[in-house]
Amino acid sequence: MVTLLWIVYILDCLLLIGIILLQPGEGGDLAAAFGGASSQTAFGARGSATFLQKLTTALAVLFMLLSIVLVVVTNMKQRNIMETSLPVTKQTAPVKPVPVEAPPAAAKEAQTPGATEAKPAAAPEAKAGSAVPSGTTAPKASEKPTK
Repeated sequence: MVTLLWIVYILDCLLLIGIILLQPGEGGDLAAAFGGASSQTAFGARGSATFLQKLTTALAVLFMLLSIVLVVVTNMKQRNIMETSLPVTKQTAPVKPVPVEAPPAAAKEAQTPGATEAKPAAAPEAKAGSAVPSGTTAPKASEKPTK
């Protein structure tokens, strides 16, 4: 159907071009623009519409209608570029991470001979202006503050 419309559209264009070129000019001088009597028409000002003029009008109307119809028909067949480029995937639940068991301590020591035991990190010193004075520790949540 769309191919037939395109063929008719192209034929209409070619016929319209040919018929326009067959028609004689109406005198494009300055006097013709203001309706002067010295225009180049042989039959006076403007006579009745000839067959070529009526055919030109009909082909021009057909050209405009086919242009609108072809735009509508081709846009109905096409989809949005974003819809066609993205693959459709099903959403699944996220996979829970599986905890990995640490190797036993004996196996770890055997892998690194001569390794020393790790020392606990030293507690950071309190900064100036902090709520806990240096050299003391903050009370635990289970302890009641003393007055």
